[in-house]
Amino acid sequence: MSLIEYKNVSVTRQEQMILKDVTVSVNEGDFVFLLGKVGSGKSTFLKSLYCEVPIDSGSATVLDYDLCKIKNRQIPYLRRQMGIVFQDFQLLPDRSVEANLMFVLKATGQCPKKDMQNRIEEVLKYVGLSTKGYRMPHELSGGEQQRVVIARALLNHPKILLADEPTGNLDAQMGEELMRLFYKISQEGTTVIMSTHNMKWTELFPARVMNCENGMLIECQKEEPKEIVE
Repeated sequence: MSLIEYKNVSVTRQEQMILKDVTVSVNEGDFVFLLGKVGSGKSTFLKSLYCEVPIDSGSATVLDYDLCKIKNRQIPYLRRQMGIVFQDFQLLPDRSVEANLMFVLKATGQCPKKDMQNRIEEVLKYVGLSTKGYRMPHELSGGEQQRVVIARALLNHPKILLADEPTGNLDAQMGEELMRLFYKISQEGTTVIMSTHNMKWTELFPARVMNCENGMLIECQKEEPKEIVE
């Protein structure tokens, strides 16, 4: 089942062409690596998927929403079906881990109040932080903070998980542990699209690989049958 369909899409920012003639199809459960230099358009492509930047031309459909015709009032509903993992965490520094997650659940309004605490406990257990819910962000390591961000992104059972250089600020061991978590999420049926500079990940984890170069997305490796990475 196709969740993302771009055909001849172009994106311009501040009168500069960032993406041009992008044609790509992404299916349910796909794991896609986006490679490319800084400024090549990887982040712009990710932002276009959740309407942070507009589509200038071509056709673009994400989760059955036509991004060229989507109304502002529809954008929150699109985003609620997506999870976003940022490199710089973007956690609220004055609230505990659980309070950060509760803030998101209340803001989106998708989870009944009586189920919110259970959902928070579920996602924290999933990312291996069952005992850290009471901690403040500054009390956690960088890898733990990124796990909180992943937990936050999973709260609303997203169909698509977007990750922009999620291991960029982590050491090699912690980065690999997080990659195994992302890969597990994909194996369980969530589409994962991740931008990265680390070619090692594309060797360790079978996935589709797209190179962002000269404003175009070029697929250079098709996804292989998935096996659990030991």
